[in-house]
Amino acid sequence: MRNILNYQSSEYDCGPTSLVNALRYLFDREQLPPELLRAITLYTLDAFNDRGEIGKFGTSRMAMQFLSNWFGEYGRTHAFPLSSAFLTESDVTVSQNSELVSALQLGGAAVVRCYLGGDPHYVLLTGIREDEISLFDPYWCDGDALLRDERTLQGTVRVLDDPFRANRAVRAAALNAPGLTNYSLGAFCVREAMLLFNEDAKKQNESSLDFVI
Repeated sequence: MRNILNYQSSEYDCGPTSLVNALRYLFDREQLPPELLRAITLYTLDAFNDRGEIGKFGTSRMAMQFLSNWFGEYGRTHAFPLSSAFLTESDVTVSQNSELVSALQLGGAAVVRCYLGGDPHYVLLTGIREDEISLFDPYWCDGDALLRDERTLQGTVRVLDDPFRANRAVRAAALNAPGLTNYSLGAFCVREAMLLFNEDAKKQNESSLDFVI
């Protein structure tokens, strides 16, 4: 049975929430080993703020890269169909034949660092159709806050009927923007993306790359 995707519980846990959402998207609930969830809990929320408070600057690139390697090793050593790759800087782009786009076309998921309200933020990408990316943002806002947010989300459409996959549809140009606009990946020097695959599903999709940016 598939699980719906979750929203974060604090101002800081967009990273671990998006990682868990990636696993929820890729695998049925009955398939997921508890070791994967335990590792996410152990290794995320490691970044300090300027007052030295751990976790209050979210999750570091180092932790995300470590977990990407850990996931890949777990898949290999436990015969579990999970694989992962970690991209940085100029390799993180939403463009034709990019690794990120290829991953989405193959049915994979991508946890990417972007911006929301001018602050670094992790979200989950789950699909692509033409130049539109399916995205799940774990940061919930409601009422007036949501309306204010919508006025700043150029190139973005709310998705209200797909809780297993997305709550936003974002244009590739909005993601590729170099600035601090909402959902932009920002300058190349700060870009990062973790690609995750259900290898069983990936094999089934390898012959059907029919989406183009």
